[in-house]
Amino acid sequence: MRLFRWLAMLLVPVLAVAGAGAWWTHRELTTPYAGYAEAERLVDIVPGSPAGAILDRLEAEGVLSNAALTRLYLVYVLDAPSLQAGEYRFDAPLTPPQVLDKLISGRVVTYRVTVVEGLTVEETAIHLADSGFGDLDRFRAEMAATGRVADLDPAAEDLEGYLFPDTYAFARGTAEAVIVDTMVRAFRNLLERELVPAGFVPEPPAVRELVTLASIVEKEAALDEERATIAGVYANRLRRGIALYADPTVIFALKRLGRWDGNIRKADLQIDSPYNTYRYAGLPPGPIASPGAASLVAALAPADVPYLYFVSRNDGSHVFATTLAEHNRNVAEWQKRYWRERWARERRR
Repeated sequence: MRLFRWLAMLLVPVLAVAGAGAWWTHRELTTPYAGYAEAERLVDIVPGSPAGAILDRLEAEGVLSNAALTRLYLVYVLDAPSLQAGEYRFDAPLTPPQVLDKLISGRVVTYRVTVVEGLTVEETAIHLADSGFGDLDRFRAEMAATGRVADLDPAAEDLEGYLFPDTYAFARGTAEAVIVDTMVRAFRNLLERELVPAGFVPEPPAVRELVTLASIVEKEAALDEERATIAGVYANRLRRGIALYADPTVIFALKRLGRWDGNIRKADLQIDSPYNTYRYAGLPPGPIASPGAASLVAALAPADVPYLYFVSRNDGSHVFATTLAEHNRNVAEWQKRYWRERWARERRR
């Protein structure tokens, strides 16, 4: 009896200590913590960092209260899964399991970039590089890698027309190749989601012809409601073998020659380039920009209109005409007279 009494006396403090330890561990693992004074803390985890070093870093940054305990939880409860590298944003108190869940799933910070409709591959590369998403020369090299669209357009010399304009979100340090892959994949998704159900068969050379026409529509149309009509004008001219007379194709030719200064002149309309649709009938050799979804849909289903001509009203809209005489009257009113009166007003100021 004396032995049992002695063992009981010994076990009571041991069990008390064990209970206190369990209580403390439970509290540490279930209490949200934020030991930084700012509204948020950004932590960049470099690739190859061991788990222990990552957790020590997070404790030093005020994200974790106890790196050692979190390490034990990672190893013995979660079976030591990998922690993903990248930039993480912490903007609220989190428990250790919540912090680990974030790093295991790789929920890194992403940054948004918008690539607008109508940019060339060169303009897209410059925009992405200037926005801090990579190196310009590496973007140029990736946008010249036509293997990404070889099944759709084996004649492509670069990715002109196939970098879908949209708003994207990329983590810091995302490789240029991954960004370009994402944009081409977005084009393919649009093709499968909207054009194939409408009856389009995505086979060469149909893809190249569609994207080429859509790119011209993109550069000509400012209003969505006019895109199908403008596509209808070009479809009519193509059927009749009439040159397209599309200024954007001349501008593209000038850009390729490094001669575009923002103004198109009468002499430019005589430039000897296969992209000059004033000199050469039919579609130009390839796309002249990246068309958006609305222009691709318009090029696939041009409006059934009688028009062969259109001229800008200088406010984004256009006046359409069936005959050359009607078109010349529209040009006289909306171009010659408009600019003559505008220049006169500016001289009076």
